[in-house]
Amino acid sequence: MLMRGSKGHGVRRLQAMLTVSGFNAKPIDGDFGPGTQGALQRYQRAMGLPQSGQVDGQTERAIGLDKPDIILSVVPVLSRITEGDVVRMFATATPRHNIQTHLPVVLAALGDAGLDDADMALMALGTIRAETEGFEPINEKPSVYNTSGYGTPAQGHPFDLYDFRSDLGNRGVGDGDRFKGRGFIQLTGRDNYQNLGRQMGLGTRLEDNPHLANDPKIAAQILSVFIKNKRTEAKYAIFADDLTTARKLVNGGSHGLDRFTAAFTIGRRLYKP
Repeated sequence: MLMRGSKGHGVRRLQAMLTVSGFNAKPIDGDFGPGTQGALQRYQRAMGLPQSGQVDGQTERAIGLDKPDIILSVVPVLSRITEGDVVRMFATATPRHNIQTHLPVVLAALGDAGLDDADMALMALGTIRAETEGFEPINEKPSVYNTSGYGTPAQGHPFDLYDFRSDLGNRGVGDGDRFKGRGFIQLTGRDNYQNLGRQMGLGTRLEDNPHLANDPKIAAQILSVFIKNKRTEAKYAIFADDLTTARKLVNGGSHGLDRFTAAFTIGRRLYKP
């Protein structure tokens, strides 16, 4: 039984199905909190069910949670994506040559990752537009330095604000710049370089040589593996048209949300099932 305090993909599915039924349960975050409970009670009231705010057998059958999960179904699309379509999805300032050069590499990496799915392909292309609108792997902008001396080995010694981001696995002075955002997805932080490198079968090569994240082939593979890791969460969010949460799954925030949404919306019109 799903109820207040429940978490996970079952809650995401419930939130998505409530939302598309007209009972807003966004964000589709897998956390059964007061917002989800309220949406469920409104649904139960509308359906003439006991307003328990819990998913009992009656509610499960009414909303369709007892049926196969169509949200995770796949709509193949990679063979249909063209250079011209991607040009339409990006800004007029994006060099067409970059799309022409890198799109085949990106599509090949998505295919190798088993992501021949309209939702995931558009998630990847929208991410590229949000992170690196020029459709090429790049370094992030120069880091902001803190000159206060707080937290540094030497009082007053300037440091990159990301040097001490332990949540990213960074260990101290130099790590902020060494593991700065790179590639199509702006991979950031020692932990991400380490974990993605291992998932890609590179061992410690990516952590030892972070600049490899800007190699187009490796950058496309990083993008694909990262998106694959978020596939289930993203599918539920996209089903409920919660592109804010879909973007947050990659970025951790809302940076580039307008560009992500614009690219995704155009692509969705182009590749309707």
